[in-house]
Amino acid sequence: MKAVALLSSGIDSPVAIYLMLRKGMEVTPVHFRQSSKKESKVLELCEVLGRYGRLNEPVIVDAYEEQAPVFSKLAGIGKAKWTCLFCKWTMVRKACRIGHRTGARAIITGDSLGQVASQTLDNLLIISTASDLPILRPLIGLDKEEIVGIAKNIGTFGISIQPEEPCPFVPRYPVVRGSPGEFRKIKRQLMNWGVL
Repeated sequence: MKAVALLSSGIDSPVAIYLMLRKGMEVTPVHFRQSSKKESKVLELCEVLGRYGRLNEPVIVDAYEEQAPVFSKLAGIGKAKWTCLFCKWTMVRKACRIGHRTGARAIITGDSLGQVASQTLDNLLIISTASDLPILRPLIGLDKEEIVGIAKNIGTFGISIQPEEPCPFVPRYPVVRGSPGEFRKIKRQLMNWGVL
């Protein structure tokens, strides 16, 4: 079975991909490029992950082209705290579109419940609305120590912890428990302005 997977340069998403490769899935990674350093780490991670199953060439998406206009408009209307939620929502939406093009049956993410703003149950519910493909979250019940342990065992940890630039879009106070109603309202505004 084919799937697309969101792949960052961090610790979690490579582990999620590894777990699904181990299940026999054919995976196409999708990376949102923010910097050349992060992209080169992702290419290294793909080399390691390719040892564990059928991993296709990564699809690289320019975050500045795909997402920055959305974030800029959010800031302009005083809704910058929703940036992380819209970041993940736009990632999942793009992955879904790539999935339909490639014949994928699911999307894989490295979400682990409650770790950061985009991974609270309320926010995961909103993010899931971006896709009509099922979203597989193999790390959902693991804690950070368990994820790190797997990353070390499979050889991705050393790559993931290499220094890199922080995300330039993270707001000071991200929404932790987003309201689906407010999200839909903001989304409609963004769509009317043509940035979504």
